[in-house]
Amino acid sequence: MLKIKSFLTLFTAILYLSAFGQQIDASRQWSMYRGKSISGYLDNANLPETWDVATNKNIAWQTAIPGLGHSCPIVWGDKVFVTTAVSEQDEGDVKTGIYGSIGSVPDSSIHYWRVYCVNKHSGEIEWEKTSYTGIPEQKRHPMSSHANCTPATNGEFVVAFFGSEGLYCYDMDGKLQWSKDFGVLKSSFFLVKEAEWEFSSSPLIHNNVVIIQCDVQENSFVAAYDIKTGEELWKQNRDEYPGWSTPNIYSEGEKDIVVVNGYKHRGGYDFKTGKEIWRMSGGGDIPVPSPVIGNDYIYFNSAHGKVSPVYAIQKNAVGDITLEERATSNEFVKWAKLRGGSYMGTMLLYDGYLYNARWNGRLTCYDAKTGEEMYSEKVGEGNSYTSSPVAADGIVYIADNDGNVYSVKAGPEYELLATNKLEQTVMSTPAITEGYLLIRTAKNLIAISEME
Repeated sequence: MLKIKSFLTLFTAILYLSAFGQQIDASRQWSMYRGKSISGYLDNANLPETWDVATNKNIAWQTAIPGLGHSCPIVWGDKVFVTTAVSEQDEGDVKTGIYGSIGSVPDSSIHYWRVYCVNKHSGEIEWEKTSYTGIPEQKRHPMSSHANCTPATNGEFVVAFFGSEGLYCYDMDGKLQWSKDFGVLKSSFFLVKEAEWEFSSSPLIHNNVVIIQCDVQENSFVAAYDIKTGEELWKQNRDEYPGWSTPNIYSEGEKDIVVVNGYKHRGGYDFKTGKEIWRMSGGGDIPVPSPVIGNDYIYFNSAHGKVSPVYAIQKNAVGDITLEERATSNEFVKWAKLRGGSYMGTMLLYDGYLYNARWNGRLTCYDAKTGEEMYSEKVGEGNSYTSSPVAADGIVYIADNDGNVYSVKAGPEYELLATNKLEQTVMSTPAITEGYLLIRTAKNLIAISEME
């Protein structure tokens, strides 16, 4: 009788775990910057067409996040994670707009770098952890923050990167597992080293390995760490200018390849060994956008300097594939546009079209396979746009820094469907999860959902 009871208990537990596992589909979690593989879209999300913060229309909740952070929210199951840096003196003001000032914000006050876990349905803060306390090692640009890097999770651990203030790994309940100190990561304008802009490359997690890209003034590198222990698996030094791009990963044959944007060294590294597979130079000399993957290509964009290109690189690239001057293709470069790339925004590949949103709000749509330009239109009337486009159910969402969120019909013809106003400063990219559009503003985390 005892054996039967034990068997039934075990069987019930297996059923429960099976059901719980089915509830969380890893492929539909917004687990890092711009979601899985930086794809930037999630269909069957069932988002509302319109919302209004002033009247609370289709606003599920609004939770204040202390301090200042431009990191994007991420989601796993019912948990939303976001990071911030809280100053004892700096009120966290940001200066939006398009301007050429390269100066830094003077602030030598104590800061608290924190990770927040928020319930997706209620907006209640489930836990918060202070990762580091001290004076920032690097100053920030007036448009930047001291918590720019979006965290990443695999459903078992959540990783937060704060640049010079360290890399931290927590379990899903907020218990610190390990941390790493990389010293001062000098994120500044390569021509004026005193112009400090703060670090901004987010981590990614793949097959229980954390990948980080650190392109800085001195000792740039890309590296891999065991997510359970923090053990360094490999590290490759890079000769590169400071950049603010997040790495991505793609598969080619039986190999997984870590791919990074850059100016002197854009390229791919073997995921298991860190060995360089291909490389390419040229483009905007302050790379911020991340590479996106699809159609057997890796798509890059960048701006600042002589050219602002968009590239479509074949996934089977090997060796040095740098284009000849003014060339737009070679053996491994399928097509290239030498002008029109974005300074800030990562591109969106969605239903066969590639969307490039520039800092001034101009949205250009390309046929992703051929590079043919379908349209190029200014979206809305905002004066600056640092948020990257995301998409769900045939709609592309773009936010300007003034807090206007524009809904554009996906496809080869431009059509503005709606403009929804948050009336709060928006610097980061939204996250999409089933039933919710999550937007980080300068002061709050807002959940937009169809309310009955």
